[in-house]
Amino acid sequence: MKTAFLLLPLCLLSLALQAGELAGHKLLVTSVRTGDTEIFVIDPDTGDARNVSRSPQSEDRYPCWSPDGKHIAFTSDRNHSTNLYVMDADGGNVRQVTHSTSVCYMPSWQVTAAGERIVLGMHGAKPEMASVNPDGTGLRMLGEGHDPCLSPDGKLIVYTGHLPGGVSVFVMNADGSDKRAVVQEVNPLGAVFPNWSPDGKQIVFSKNAGDGLELYLVDVAGTNLRPLTHFGGGKVCTPSAWSPDGKWISFRYTDERYWSSAERVNKVYTEKPADKRPVWVIRPDGTDAHVIECLRFQCAMDGSRASWMPK
Repeated sequence: MKTAFLLLPLCLLSLALQAGELAGHKLLVTSVRTGDTEIFVIDPDTGDARNVSRSPQSEDRYPCWSPDGKHIAFTSDRNHSTNLYVMDADGGNVRQVTHSTSVCYMPSWQVTAAGERIVLGMHGAKPEMASVNPDGTGLRMLGEGHDPCLSPDGKLIVYTGHLPGGVSVFVMNADGSDKRAVVQEVNPLGAVFPNWSPDGKQIVFSKNAGDGLELYLVDVAGTNLRPLTHFGGGKVCTPSAWSPDGKWISFRYTDERYWSSAERVNKVYTEKPADKRPVWVIRPDGTDAHVIECLRFQCAMDGSRASWMPK
């Protein structure tokens, strides 16, 4: 009986620690809880959620924070083509940044030597990357590639580049010069979505493992490549994002690569299964992988990452 009394407080302490593990953080996520794809600011500790895009009948996706956390960049088809928009963190003062017929997606926002810049993918006749000022001026094309992400110091961009037989992790300067492969292994499945550690020394990305995609880490020099997740069985972990305090990495998790089949894509996007692509977190050392309970259901089917609010 004495042992049972000792174990009970320990269990309660463990639950209390787990409950407060993400306290103080806020995440940007896309959600289908309203029936449309909308952007929400979520407190992962309390579960409090605020719809900041509030644009019925449009598809709002791929949110990211400004460096100071006061603004949000996102993509929307509210004016028929999918362009980049910026709004205040509370959802006010929405303004269109790009006016392109290409499909804009996956923006990243940092302070660079040229001032604050947003880099993004722009898919038209071919997959290209671009850089633009938050007010829409100074648009510059950066060449072919996917999913560009600015480093914390604004000097480098990590992105998905092409190698014979597939894609891999590349890095270039913020102005688009000096492109080079960081990971030489080819991923034939795609969905790499690389992202930086807060100190800019490591990159987290998704890499093929059997029929699925696991998270991997690599140093920016291309050394010390190692797996982070070990789900196996065709499971998919992508895309990921590092918390500003360096303690957690968020990622989207699903049991299949439904985007590899037009039939499955149509079925999943039409039915919107509530638990298809929840948000998980994991420690950078590969321990304590688990779902964020308030983000287990009603996350959007797309590849938007759960983006951590800067500190």
